[in-house]
Amino acid sequence: MSSRKVWASVRIALRALQINRMRSALTMLGIIIGVAAVIAMVAVGSGAESRIKEQIASIGSNLIIVLSGSVSTSGMHMGTGNAQTLTVDDALAIGLECDAAALAAPAVRGGAQTVFGNNNWGTQVLGTTPDYLPIRDLAIDQGATFTDSDVEGSTRVALLGKTVVDNLFNGENPVGQIIRIKKVPFTVVGTLVPKGQSPTGQDQDDVILMPVSTAKKKVIGGSQANAGSVGQILIQAQDGRTPELQEQMKALLRQRHHLQATEDDDFNIRNMEEVFQAQESSAHVMSILLAAIASVSLIVGGIGIMNIMLVSVSERTKEIGLRQAVGAKTRDILSQFLVEAVTLSLVGGAIGIALGVGASLLISYFAGWSTVVSPVSVLAAFLFSAIVGVSFGFYPARKAAYMDPIEALHYE
Repeated sequence: MSSRKVWASVRIALRALQINRMRSALTMLGIIIGVAAVIAMVAVGSGAESRIKEQIASIGSNLIIVLSGSVSTSGMHMGTGNAQTLTVDDALAIGLECDAAALAAPAVRGGAQTVFGNNNWGTQVLGTTPDYLPIRDLAIDQGATFTDSDVEGSTRVALLGKTVVDNLFNGENPVGQIIRIKKVPFTVVGTLVPKGQSPTGQDQDDVILMPVSTAKKKVIGGSQANAGSVGQILIQAQDGRTPELQEQMKALLRQRHHLQATEDDDFNIRNMEEVFQAQESSAHVMSILLAAIASVSLIVGGIGIMNIMLVSVSERTKEIGLRQAVGAKTRDILSQFLVEAVTLSLVGGAIGIALGVGASLLISYFAGWSTVVSPVSVLAAFLFSAIVGVSFGFYPARKAAYMDPIEALHYE
């Protein structure tokens, strides 16, 4: 068909739609709702994926955590972490002897009440070494971090997370101030750049970092027998060598802990990348599911277009017969009604895109959810609306095109 005839078909189709504006608007409503729903739901799903990726990135890259093992008493296993099987020396050995390890840092945790002036705050105290910061991708906001010398000398210095700063200092600069942690005075040497929530929903800024030796002696406590023990060791693997590092650490720790071949490991190695990939995969599946559910409304809109077009063909039977009588060919009639169906879909799709983007912004504003409007999803929804118009408009168009002109002229 020539471009001239195509434009003629477009003009005729638009004129027919303008004559029945209300019916055309109601016909487009299904497409409008469908496209808007697809864009909004995909935006919600993409926002959830993006948020999880940000949280995963905040944990640190190539992260492996080694946890202390469990205690068995009278045949009963008490669970991971009940036995103090890991030590600061284990962390040092991993960093020195495992060539697949970039950094390694021991860590001990415990709750503590913290006081500054008239303010107090209950928070988590984490004793570790300076390598913990690059492993967890932590950055200094104000001041500086503690050093290896502070670890060796059990210096009473502390790094504060933003949540602790906000609750203790009321906008005052905390660097250089003296706070009391379990009644022990500590000098604040620096503050941390906010990290937000972890993938498990924990506030990563509600924490105080200090040298592991200081934490063991002054805050978290412990007997002389387990003075060097730690609850976990965090390790950053060399890029692409995470599986290799896991094998190296397992062999090294079994050797250091004098475990026989028949004995179980007294530690647990967790590859955080695998855990987070599972969470990310779940979010992706949710995004696809939301888009699939929203797409059903597009199908419903397409059925509405087909019904209205069939009604339109019945109402314009005499017009069709007259056009055929004056020389209109089958493809001319077919293109006319097909263009009407596609026009309804495309106009409805354009309106739906505007409403979908607006709905995504409103969801983000009022519900506080992270939403990401993807240009790909917008284009896909628009193209899908055009496909719906062609698919569901073809049958009515074909029925009109192959109508017998004599019967059409005598139709009442």
